[in-house]
Amino acid sequence: MKNEKALGVYGFRFSEPEQLPLCNLFAVGHEIVSDASYHWNGMERRDGPLLLFQYTVDGAGGFSTEHESFKISSGRAFLAEIPSSHSYYYPGGSQPWEFYFLLFRPQLVQPLWEEIKAKLGPAPVIDAGSLPIRMLRDITREAHSGKITDPYIASSLLYQFMMELGRLSSSGPRHETEWPAAVRDAVNFIEGHYNSMIGQEELAEKLGLSKFHLLRTFSKYVGVTPNEYLNRIRIERAVDLLRTTDHSIEAIAVQVGYSTGSYFIKVFHKLTGQTPGNFRTGNGSLQYNRLFFS
Repeated sequence: MKNEKALGVYGFRFSEPEQLPLCNLFAVGHEIVSDASYHWNGMERRDGPLLLFQYTVDGAGGFSTEHESFKISSGRAFLAEIPSSHSYYYPGGSQPWEFYFLLFRPQLVQPLWEEIKAKLGPAPVIDAGSLPIRMLRDITREAHSGKITDPYIASSLLYQFMMELGRLSSSGPRHETEWPAAVRDAVNFIEGHYNSMIGQEELAEKLGLSKFHLLRTFSKYVGVTPNEYLNRIRIERAVDLLRTTDHSIEAIAVQVGYSTGSYFIKVFHKLTGQTPGNFRTGNGSLQYNRLFFS
């Protein structure tokens, strides 16, 4: 069965014009390693600067940085910069290490890479059915089939992969259906009482949780703090009121739960980039029927 897979390492050395904003794909691969001599030292490589994303399909390998060591087993990836103080290796054993990898130049994608790594960590667990991993397999198959024939195709595929990985890192580690009951209860309470809530302390008390536990658990699964989620719900409701009523800014502030119009204006501007008054009139901007926050 494994022999039917698109095994191999595929390198790309396109001579794209330097002035064009293209992502630079260096190599992609699907390998099965069974030799314990397989070992890469991030300070000894001479092909950098590069960014490496590697994802284990079966078996396990090792990944070490200056401060941590990880077992990269099935369903786990690691992210590394080349050169940097790290190593990855096959420790030996009866089961081979099967993985996919992407190597690419840091130009254009370095800021996104750093944000992803800050959110996911250097060795995240990622579902095999998630979009980034499906794209990783697709890119490998495209390379195996000889379909990555120019820098534009390569750049497009790499850009899509990075966007999906970035979206995964920003959306929280779990889908809503997998949230713990306490998190679902907190979200339901916020959405039902957004106009009368005082803050996180009240929410924690209503749910019978410590504030610390609420903050940690809610942020882990939802991706924002309860206060941030509360503000987003309030501003979403305010947008609707601004578009469908002639209520004053002060009245809308009170309706959605803010004690003063000035604080409402401050939060509204932070989330939308506009004041409520400018948003309502549409001065210098698009007329939105609804805004989506993430």
